Amino acid sequence: MVVVYRKPKDADAFERHYFEIHVPLAKKLPGLRKYEVSRGPIISPSGATDTFMVATLHFDNMAAIRNAFATDIGQLCAEDRRKFAPDSSTFDMYLFDDVEV
Repeated sequence: MVVVYRKPKDADAFERHYFEIHVPLAKKLPGLRKYEVSRGPIISPSGATDTFMVATLHFDNMAAIRNAFATDIGQLCAEDRRKFAPDSSTFDMYLFDDVEV
């Protein structure tokens, strides 16, 4: 699972909520294997972007992601996300199975 957040209007408030409330809550998701977030500026080969943060949550597979978000904790995570990123145009969320190559 990858979530790409665009630059928020209030970066300090976003980070405060994200790291003090959302991350501790999300770390309780059943089946979560690892949780990573980007650090520092995010650029592309063509230069600056409007991307503020990239969060990567690792699960065993798509079924584990679905199961995690079907729980009470998963529902609380979704509800909490609407507090610090209420506008769905300010982030992209990608759910997928992967394979090591």
